[in-house]
Amino acid sequence: RNEDAGRTLVGRKIGLTSKAMQAATGITEPDYGAIFDDMVLETGCSVEWDRYTHPRVEVELAFVLKDGLKGPGVTIFDVLKATDYVVPALEILDSRIEMEGRTIVDTIADNAAMGAMVIGGNPVKPDAVDLRWVSAILYKNQTVEETGVAAGVLDHPANGVHWLANKIAAHGDALKAGDIILAGSFTRPMWVYKGDTVHADYGPLGSVTCRFE
Repeated sequence: RNEDAGRTLVGRKIGLTSKAMQAATGITEPDYGAIFDDMVLETGCSVEWDRYTHPRVEVELAFVLKDGLKGPGVTIFDVLKATDYVVPALEILDSRIEMEGRTIVDTIADNAAMGAMVIGGNPVKPDAVDLRWVSAILYKNQTVEETGVAAGVLDHPANGVHWLANKIAAHGDALKAGDIILAGSFTRPMWVYKGDTVHADYGPLGSVTCRFE
């Protein structure tokens, strides 16, 4: 339906990958959603706050694939081999379902609360750094709000990607070369409001910044 409206599918997101987020929602497995071309923003951008229902920001890593991944049986090693590069990204959550007792069916129907993503920083090859130890400091208006380490995503952010490839294989789907995969947050979601400036410092991997107008 979205593609019929002229939107292009450019990737997928994985959500609820950390124990903290699963405990907060009462949902015990990850979820996933679609990323369309009009959801991908670049660091330094201004974001229209009014476009979103309940905007929050999370710190993530994005995997950009050079080869496709088709399950079942995809492993973390297959993911690392198929990845062109990994790059810092912020996810803007836009949860349209805020009811008590949400289930995994509800969150997937909500496109896993995918609103937009802001990509930036320094791309790295997946074997150039220990991705488990990538860390970030999340600032709002120059105040530290959250910190995290990428191992918080299923012990390794690539684990979320192979989980996704195997999960969607059950529906006859696969990840494609060129896809952007948001691997899951390693911080708690941070509420943002009109006028806020958000800055995520990933150390050697650079930074990602946006402002909500």
